[in-house]
Amino acid sequence: MSIEAKWKANQDKAAYLKKFPGLLSSWEQTVGQTVEHVVPLTSDTGTAMIVFSNATFAVSPPVTIEPRDLKAGLSAGRAILEAKLPEAFAEYDRLALLDQEAGRKARMENILGAITNNLEQIPELKDHIRTLVQTWDS
Repeated sequence: MSIEAKWKANQDKAAYLKKFPGLLSSWEQTVGQTVEHVVPLTSDTGTAMIVFSNATFAVSPPVTIEPRDLKAGLSAGRAILEAKLPEAFAEYDRLALLDQEAGRKARMENILGAITNNLEQIPELKDHIRTLVQTWDS
């Protein structure tokens, strides 16, 4: 078998895999379906095949537990989940507010620390700060 024939055979196989009967091409196609099996793939990537009761299937990446992705997911699915998990969302909102406030206070401490640490080396800093404060008060 020539290299070209091998390459063509591999391309044909890959094209068939992408249109394999029952393969779902979007998550929207899974709505309302019942998961019958979750088959972990042999690799250590966490990827799995999800088989539905109507013999359709999807290959899925691992379930993500990265906070950035979870936050995005909860934001996108909040309208669906919040009615069923109100306490969980209330607690998340409480913690998010605490985080936001802690970030605000940390920024303020950084600014005040920078001013304090630079007053001796930059004496005109006091005058600039006074002028700045006066513009706020007027």
